[in-house]
Amino acid sequence: NCLTTAWRLLKAMAEEQQRYEKQLLLEHPGFSRLCQQLLREARRMTRSDLVFSLHALVNLGVPQNTLLVQTLVRVCQERLNQFNNRCVSVLAATLAGMDKDKNVSALQAGLQLLVEQRISSIRDIFILQNLMKCLGRDIPVFLKKKLEMAVLKEIDGLTFPNALRLFSALVAMNYCSYPVLNACSKKIQENVHDAPFRQLILILEACHTLQYRNVTLFSALADYVNSTACLWDKRQIFLFLSACETLGFQPSELMENFAEKVIEDPEFLNLKNLLIVLRVYSRLNYVPRVQKHLFFETLHSCLNKWLPQISDAELLRAVYSLCILGYLPHQALDELLQRDSKDELIPSDDLFKEQKEMMLRCVKTCMELDSPSFTKPAFVLTENLSSLVSLNLKKAQEALIELLGDENMFRQNVQLPYKYHIDFEVRMDSDRKQVLPITATDDHPDSSVQRLAFLFAPPSAFCLGTTHPQGKLAMKKRHLNKLGYHVILIQNKTFQEMTNEGAVEFLKGKIYSEDALPFSELTVQNNN
Repeated sequence: NCLTTAWRLLKAMAEEQQRYEKQLLLEHPGFSRLCQQLLREARRMTRSDLVFSLHALVNLGVPQNTLLVQTLVRVCQERLNQFNNRCVSVLAATLAGMDKDKNVSALQAGLQLLVEQRISSIRDIFILQNLMKCLGRDIPVFLKKKLEMAVLKEIDGLTFPNALRLFSALVAMNYCSYPVLNACSKKIQENVHDAPFRQLILILEACHTLQYRNVTLFSALADYVNSTACLWDKRQIFLFLSACETLGFQPSELMENFAEKVIEDPEFLNLKNLLIVLRVYSRLNYVPRVQKHLFFETLHSCLNKWLPQISDAELLRAVYSLCILGYLPHQALDELLQRDSKDELIPSDDLFKEQKEMMLRCVKTCMELDSPSFTKPAFVLTENLSSLVSLNLKKAQEALIELLGDENMFRQNVQLPYKYHIDFEVRMDSDRKQVLPITATDDHPDSSVQRLAFLFAPPSAFCLGTTHPQGKLAMKKRHLNKLGYHVILIQNKTFQEMTNEGAVEFLKGKIYSEDALPFSELTVQNNN
């Protein structure tokens, strides 16, 4: 009782005070005498006192390698079969916070066997989530499944705190249970106003770890943060945005309002914060609807302030992010190119050399194509890489052949300047009513010919739950537009799920303009 009371008192304190009080407690001579008495009494204690004493000692910071802690662990191992479900739960919560050693591992193995035998009798979600955390990711899949089914049997009684704990328990097991996560998400959405801010971040991080994508949940969290933005400081909001960015989720209203906060008070943007903001907005391809230019100018000004001390890698990342958004930060660009000319920017032994070279190439492409002085070329030199298409584009190729009647009515695997590649190219007249054979337009530039570029991209190239392209794909689309192409972005996963007839109809709608004649009346030129 003394140990448990001490832990309860400490738990209610602030973190800094807790550390100070723990030190005083551990150094107190009375605490040493208490521990000696506990060591003598260990084998005669009730099962409940035994597990609660071990739980309190671990949480009070008594070193795990002490004789006292190791003795209690051994006694728990000897008496494990006597423990009721409550004792098993407390023991599981304790072991989850301990480092692995010989005795702890042996006790965990014994606990796993006990859980396998008793799992059908455990009716408490709190106990189940403690067991999930303790047993961790190394347990067999069949036991993870049994734990999942046990939780689902009691899911109707799920409370908001237990919903939050189950997220972290599933992360500890490295097990994505969609039924459990869906139920937890629903409970969290209903009670989101009760969640501490840190918990919101942990939920998003858990979803990222488990590869669980729930747009409804993310939208509810983002709407809550946006509606209570006055309660949070800017650092908290951009940490939330950063967590959204790792999920590929774009909370547009929150990003719009945060952009206004950045414009109003850019002083909070130290270098680390600035790089995070640039990364989030560029990857999620969000350009503010209001004060777009002022937002970019503010970020550019903040970047200029850090130029004398910014590292090469940080400078490259910052400039790359702004360029992806279509903004050229001239002063930072000059600094970047100056460092590049001295061969200092990307060392030959850099572990991320390939990635940095790609970023630098993109920056140089943006300098050329996004420059106000750039004019659309009359003719773009292209090259057919191969007549073969990858398996994931086979369906699109067959649909185009059925729609247009001939392989000569389109090109595939087209390589463009600036290392850009398009999956399929279709050429049409200026009214978008007539598809032209490739051979008829190959040899000479013609301003009346419209070029359509089809890009089949994976879901990860779009913001979650939308057809809004993420940064790199949006930049590619912008640059292909500059080169004279009308770009048609298609989520390949969605396309593959269509029937063959549906795929043909879908492409027909993309190729022909809305005011085109019905398909039966359209004249599609053939090779003759």
